[in-house]
Amino acid sequence: MPKVTLEDAVVHYDRTGDGPALLLLHGTAASREQWAPLTAQAHGFTVLAPDFPGSGLTTDGGGPITVEALAAQAAAVLDHAGFATAHVAGHSLGAVVAAQLAGTHPDRVRNAVLHAAWPVTDTRQDAEFRYWLGLLETGTFARMLPLMAFGPRYWDQATAESNEQLVKTLETVIQPGADRQIAADRAVDLRPVLGKITAPVLVLGSAHDRIVTAGQQRELVAAIPDARAAEIDAGHGAPAELPDEFARVVLDFIRSTP
Repeated sequence: MPKVTLEDAVVHYDRTGDGPALLLLHGTAASREQWAPLTAQAHGFTVLAPDFPGSGLTTDGGGPITVEALAAQAAAVLDHAGFATAHVAGHSLGAVVAAQLAGTHPDRVRNAVLHAAWPVTDTRQDAEFRYWLGLLETGTFARMLPLMAFGPRYWDQATAESNEQLVKTLETVIQPGADRQIAADRAVDLRPVLGKITAPVLVLGSAHDRIVTAGQQRELVAAIPDARAAEIDAGHGAPAELPDEFARVVLDFIRSTP
């Protein structure tokens, strides 16, 4: 697996396929493996999917994680892979990082899909993120995840037994740096960079998102010069809840603009 060093971080990333670069940025407590279903459908692209510090194989000094540093690491992955520009898609924290990258390196982003991004962490979200940190300390974070992440389409077909099995699976995939990534979530403020984004952007919301509100999605669309909105009938965790539908929406937009 390729890796690139930037300051104290050794960033590992997957490289799959051939064609223009498609940079995929994962969400909090996840890893590059979050993107496996989308990568399988991303024909005609070179998919680059890094692990953030605290996730997967990426290592660093263990200090605070910032959105600015994650965006710089994403740019370093593009450099290391030999791409001047890329299509970019991100989920949750990864979508925030994608917006930061597009606003600070506008010449490097061809277009972007921001799923479940938000412009600035407000008091309600900060309370949610602090709650997450408490759940991590007690070992119950995985039990909360389906409640937080999935919409009615999941719960309509779930049973107590199937949900319990999912919780057990989630316990094995929560990344060790989740607490540091949640701390980065608490500090999000994209307002200084949103107006500097020049690439076409799809602000993709989830109809049943408990973390990011419709109002926050509208703020993003209003602040980004060339942005349009779309919605998927899922919860915050749409990439896992509806992987095929999510991949179709993302790839249709990525392919719609040069």
